[in-house]
Amino acid sequence: MARGTAAIRAQASPGFYAAACPDLGAYRSGLNGGVELYSALVRLRRGTLAGGHGGRQSTAERQTTDTKGGDMNGVTGKMLVADLSQRKTAVETLPDQAYRLFLGGFGLGAHLAWTRIPKGADPLGEKNVVAMVPGLLTGDGISTASKTTFTFRSPLTGTLARSVAGAWAGIALRKAGWDALLLTGASKAPVVLIIEDGQARFEDASDLWGLDLRATAKALRTRFGEGYRTVAIGPAGENLSLISTIECDGRQAGRGGGGAVLGAKKLKAILVKGTGPVPVHDRGRMKEIVSHWQGIIRDHPVTKADMSYGSGEFLDWMNRESGTFPSKNWQWGYFKSAYARAADGKIELDPYYWAPKYVARNVACPTCTKPCGQLFQVKEGKYAGTEVDGPEYETLYSLGGAPEVASIEAVAKANEICDVLGLDTISAGVTVAWAMEAVERGLLSKVDLDGIDLKFGDADAMLAVLEKMGRREGKTGALLADGTKAACDRLGKGASFAIHIKGMELPAYDIRGSKGVALAFAVSFRGGDHLTGGVYGLEYGGSWWKLTADRHSLRGKGFEVRLLEDLMAVYDTLGVCKFTRHIYFLEGLPEMVAAQTGLALTAAELLTVGERAYNLARAFNVREGFSRKDDHLPPRVMELPIPDGPSAGDRVSAEELQALLDDYYEARGWSRDGVPLKGLLAALDLPDVADAIGASGP
Repeated sequence: MARGTAAIRAQASPGFYAAACPDLGAYRSGLNGGVELYSALVRLRRGTLAGGHGGRQSTAERQTTDTKGGDMNGVTGKMLVADLSQRKTAVETLPDQAYRLFLGGFGLGAHLAWTRIPKGADPLGEKNVVAMVPGLLTGDGISTASKTTFTFRSPLTGTLARSVAGAWAGIALRKAGWDALLLTGASKAPVVLIIEDGQARFEDASDLWGLDLRATAKALRTRFGEGYRTVAIGPAGENLSLISTIECDGRQAGRGGGGAVLGAKKLKAILVKGTGPVPVHDRGRMKEIVSHWQGIIRDHPVTKADMSYGSGEFLDWMNRESGTFPSKNWQWGYFKSAYARAADGKIELDPYYWAPKYVARNVACPTCTKPCGQLFQVKEGKYAGTEVDGPEYETLYSLGGAPEVASIEAVAKANEICDVLGLDTISAGVTVAWAMEAVERGLLSKVDLDGIDLKFGDADAMLAVLEKMGRREGKTGALLADGTKAACDRLGKGASFAIHIKGMELPAYDIRGSKGVALAFAVSFRGGDHLTGGVYGLEYGGSWWKLTADRHSLRGKGFEVRLLEDLMAVYDTLGVCKFTRHIYFLEGLPEMVAAQTGLALTAAELLTVGERAYNLARAFNVREGFSRKDDHLPPRVMELPIPDGPSAGDRVSAEELQALLDDYYEARGWSRDGVPLKGLLAALDLPDVADAIGASGP
C-alpha cells in the first residue's frame, strides 16, 4: 500500500481535525452532527475536502492563545501522592502545561503513567503506579459526567491499562481538593487509605484481608462510619488474579487486572470524603448547560430504551439480525442452541424477556439521568437471593453465550459471584468457555478441575469454577485465575481456540463479521477491547450514527478506527459516559469544557487532545517492546469462518489483517511497524516521547 509522507504529515498534524471541519461544534445536537463529522473527515481522507496544515501553531500554543482569562481554571492543580512503601502521603502541584495538553481523566492518567512508570517495571512490583484520575468534567453536575480512570501497567497484558468506572469516589476526590491520586510503592501488610478534605492517612487493614467485596463494604462502614465513598478489591485482587477488578461503590473498573496491582501493593481499600465544591470556572454558565442537556437527554428516544433494558437491548440484534453474538467459545456466531430450544423464538438472555420479570429498579452512575443499570433480583427457586446490577450486554455473552448457559438466573448468579469476588466478568466467562472447550477436546479432565465436570451449558459447573478462580483455590484456581493466555501457557495447549488479544479476552462482538471492529480490537492499546474505539456503533448501525459503514469492506477502516479512537479518548478524558456520544457528541463538549475551565477549545482541538492521549498510550507500549507483531487476532477469527446464521462464512484472513494494519498505521501517521513518527509526536507537543522510543522521521 502506498504511503506518501506528505499525506502522513497532513494527517498527523494537530491541525488535521481543524482543517477537516473548521466549524466543528457548530452542528445541531445529536445524530446529524455525527454524520456530518464523519462525512467531512471521510472527504478529507479521500482528498475531496480542501484544508491546509502548514505553519500551524502547536496545540499548546493555540490553547494558550484561546484561553479566556489566562490561567486554566476549574482544577485545583494538586495531586495526592500516596507512598505505600513508607505509608506516607505528599502533595504535588501539577504544571499548567500538563492540564492544557491532557486535561484530566484518561489523558492526564496516560501522562502520569508515561512519566512515573519506568521502562520494564514489573506490573506487580512496587515500581508500577496506579493513577486514579477523575475526568475533567466529573462531578460538576453534567449528566453522566461521573467517570474516573485508573491507569497502570497491566499485569494481564503488559501494556498500558485504562480502566474506567462511574465512581462516587472520583467525585469525592475532587471535592476533597485533589485532581488526581497517585499510588506508589507497596506496603508489607494490608492497609486502607483514608482521604478527607485535604488530609490523608493510612490505617491497618489486616482484619479486612480475605473479605469479599460486600463484606468489605459492611466492615468499612462499621469501622469508619458512614459518608465515605469507597474503592476496594476483593479476594481475586488479593490473590493477584490477573483478571481482577477494582470496585468503586458497586461499579467496576473491570479490565486489565487493576485489582491485582492494588493487591500487590496490599491496598485493600480507599475511603474518600470530600465536602468542598468541585471547582468550576463559570458556575452560572455550567448550570445553564446542565439544564439544557438534561432536557435533550430526557426527551431523546434512546433514553427510554436504555432505562428499560440497559445495554442488553443490543443482544437480539447481534444474535438474530447480524449473527455476530459469539457463542460456544466462538464456535458459533449466534446463540444457536438457545434459539433451537426457544418455542416462541425468544431466549431468556434477551432483556425483553427478563427485564419485566426480574428488574426491581434502575441503577445509575453518579449524576446520570439516563440510567442503564438494572437491579436484577431473583426471589425464588434455585438461585433465590441473587441480586446484581446487570447483567449487561457483555456479561450476557461472557457468562451466557460463550459458555452456552441459557438460564438468565444462572447468568445473574455468575455475575454476582464475579462482582463479589472481584473478577472481570468478560475475562472470567471467556476463560471458563475456553476451559469447557479444552474439556470437550480431551485436553482437560475432572481430575485437573478438582472433580468439577465442566461442560458447555452446565451452569452449576460454571459457578463452581468461578468460585475457585476468584479465590485461586485448588487446581482450578491455579490454572484459570489469570485468564485464558496464562491458562494456555500453563497447560501448554489450547492456544488455537483461545479468544484473546495481547492477553485480554475479547468482548461480545464476533469480529469475523466486521472488518472495522476486528481492526479496532487488534490495535487497541490495552488488548481485546470494544471501548477504546467504539467502532461497533458505526459498523453495526443503530442510534449512534444514522450512518452505517459496510462492515464487510476493507475500504477506509484505518481512518474510521483512528477517528473513533480519538473521539473515545476525549470522552474518557472528560469523564463523560460514552453512551451519550449520540447526544453530546462534539457540540456539547466544548461548551462544557469552556464553562469548567475557561479554555475556549474547539471540538477539533478536543479531538487533538484525544489524539495526543492515544499516541502517548501507544508510545508507552512501544517503549515496552510492543509493535506490529502484537496487533494480532485470535487464530479462530482468522481460520474458522462463522459456520451459519446471518454472517455465515465471514472471517478475517491473515492477508486482510495486514492490509487493515497498513491502512490504519497510515491513517495514524505511524511507521509500518506501528511506531508513531517523530514529526507526529513533535506536532502533538510530545518531542521527549519521540526521543524516548527512538521514533523515526518525518
